[in-house]
Amino acid sequence: MVWSKVPLLLRRCAALGFVAAVLLVINRFVEAPDSNRYHENVIVFIGINIILAVALNIVNGFTGQFSLGHIGFFAVGAYVAAALGTYGHDRLFPWLPVDGSATSVGPAAFPIIFMMVASGLAAALIGLLVGLPSLRLRGDYLAIMTLGFAQIIQVVLLNLPVVDGATSFTGIERHGIFELTPHLTNFFWVYFVAAVVIWAAYGLRFSTHGLALMAVREDEIAAEAMGINTTKYKVIAFVVSAFFTGVAGALFGLYVSALTNDQFSFMQGINIVVMVVLGGLGSISGVTIAAVLLTGLPEMLRFTENYRLVILPLLLILLMLTRPQGIFGRDELSAGWFAKQFQAVRGWVRGGGSRLAGRRTR
Repeated sequence: MVWSKVPLLLRRCAALGFVAAVLLVINRFVEAPDSNRYHENVIVFIGINIILAVALNIVNGFTGQFSLGHIGFFAVGAYVAAALGTYGHDRLFPWLPVDGSATSVGPAAFPIIFMMVASGLAAALIGLLVGLPSLRLRGDYLAIMTLGFAQIIQVVLLNLPVVDGATSFTGIERHGIFELTPHLTNFFWVYFVAAVVIWAAYGLRFSTHGLALMAVREDEIAAEAMGINTTKYKVIAFVVSAFFTGVAGALFGLYVSALTNDQFSFMQGINIVVMVVLGGLGSISGVTIAAVLLTGLPEMLRFTENYRLVILPLLLILLMLTRPQGIFGRDELSAGWFAKQFQAVRGWVRGGGSRLAGRRTR
């Protein structure tokens, strides 16, 4: 009763504080000296893909658009963060190591938050420039337009010598010393940001603005007739999604030792789209679980060697044949969802038992 009287914002901040405390404890074990670096990489990339999938779901799931260009915003975020971390090291973050060694949570707090915000804003600005002319389109035309902008971003980055876009960006030489891009991203920052993005996505979906986005998804003409500025809401969704994607790019750029253009290829963008479709368009819980499965399952199937390249697509095909709406459809993981699934299973079991009894009587 007392907890329910606490203002909603304070309750949410307290929940995020609790999540941060738990993640700090887990982070000590994940980054232990004897921990397996390979397992740490998988865990970190799962968290980054969760952020990417939830961000793309705001456009593809909430508003019913179909964007293929978010990998471009991911690249912008990664290169902006890496450039800020290296070129701005002397004036902005002189306490960070120049040898690319991992930095603990405390000393990395201000630099990584600053670079995540800067990368997110850069991606959001480009998202605004892309969204204003392209989001008046629909369906396949919008997908082709966003894909074209992603390719433009990739070509621009490829020809930027300041970040060695044509080869590999690992750092810069200053005062006779080669300073590597700072390694600031770790388990804590990835999953804390993932928690914030999921929280923000839930808040957006179940707000009045979220209802407007859902109305655009269901019927754009009817939404216009009800007085909803559909273009405005589509642009807002696109910019918010681009911001979160840029933040994910910053986490990626401050984790890997070298940035190359191949890391932001068209196929990498398709992987994120598959996560959203597989989880269920509009379902935050679904795309989160799909991101975990599609990132972790290929690593779990490594013992099958090259057969995993066949097994995983077959599993995706079977799931799409049996659940074309995705794992969760448009539902969210909740007590009501579990109750509905329990009722469905119980009805199926009772139906099977009654059919079996009927066969025996015959």
